[in-house]
Amino acid sequence: MNQGKYFFAQLTEFLPRRVFDGMVEKYQGNRYVKHFTCWNQLLAMIFGQLSNRDSLRDLIVSLDAHSQKSYHLGFGKSVTRSNLAKANESRDYRVFEELAYYLIDIARKKLSNDDFEVKGRVYAFDSTTIDLCLSVFWWAKFRKTKGGIKIHTLYDITTQIPAFVHITDAKVHDVRAMDSIPYESGAYYIFDRGYVDYERLYRITLLGSYFVIRSKKGMQFECSEYRTVDASTGVMSDQIGSLVGFKNSKQYPEKFRKVVFYDVEMDRTFVFITNNFELPSEQIALLYKNRWQIELFFKWIKQHLKIKSFWGITENAVRIQIYSAIITYCLVAIVGHDLKLERSTYEILTVLGISLLDKTPVKELFSKIDNNDVKDLNYNQLSLSLF
Repeated sequence: MNQGKYFFAQLTEFLPRRVFDGMVEKYQGNRYVKHFTCWNQLLAMIFGQLSNRDSLRDLIVSLDAHSQKSYHLGFGKSVTRSNLAKANESRDYRVFEELAYYLIDIARKKLSNDDFEVKGRVYAFDSTTIDLCLSVFWWAKFRKTKGGIKIHTLYDITTQIPAFVHITDAKVHDVRAMDSIPYESGAYYIFDRGYVDYERLYRITLLGSYFVIRSKKGMQFECSEYRTVDASTGVMSDQIGSLVGFKNSKQYPEKFRKVVFYDVEMDRTFVFITNNFELPSEQIALLYKNRWQIELFFKWIKQHLKIKSFWGITENAVRIQIYSAIITYCLVAIVGHDLKLERSTYEILTVLGISLLDKTPVKELFSKIDNNDVKDLNYNQLSLSLF
């Protein structure tokens, strides 16, 4: 990093500019554009995410306050409310989608580790619903007087990076989103019981992948083999069997495994089903326990990135903002890894939000901050001090 560069400019050096330009060319993102390019748009959107701007007006006011620094920050000379709104409305969101997946791939490779107790690729799949005003977001029909979208996410447990994101109307049932998952042979997929669909689960088996899912009540299961369990681990039973009933047995015609686990801390009994016959029963329970990481991820991005209040009302603008949030998340993870900051993503983002216009080198800035102090910072309040 060069001394004298703004903190934000140092961060954007980690973005693959040439790769992004190729994506822009692919979708003709800069067609008929003279000044405010897709690159300028991307940087403005990332700046808005990092500085926690609540609206398009809020973002533009913040940028206008530092208009003399626009060139050095990479925003160009035509960052106006109308230009950014028009760009988000008309430019193909797939430019940002492809960049998001490109950075996801880089972040997952950099953050891969073998520390997790279950070896192999482990994913949790779930969705989060974002409520929208139907009179404003007319295209996001949900209920009679309510709008909304769902962000279906495949979360990599070992790297803590979202591996796949699928955006739909809120009325789309979660089970249908399972058809869009890019399954990998030999990988583990963890689902909550809302995703119990025996036909779709059998497809996972046919693809050579493994699932762990919480069973619904009333499952008609016929046991053919009992396995020995260690009650001290919380496992109450481990059985192999098959579904009973004409329809269910047709949808999943092979045998699978049923594990009953008692959680002492929650004082609850859970019933899991899986097509993996090799893992110890306590590791099956461990896999499902780690599903909660995706719930924490949803909570985290809703609190610290802008995916609940949108800077545009069209579907294209909403998609661009969501993918910009994912790009920002991956960028922060990549920066933390490459600079060996040894801080959590939350801590890095907190410091970034209040230091975007600082000229201290990134690594030097983090070395001066006490780790315990960062955890006490109120991100929403401190980000306002930037302006």
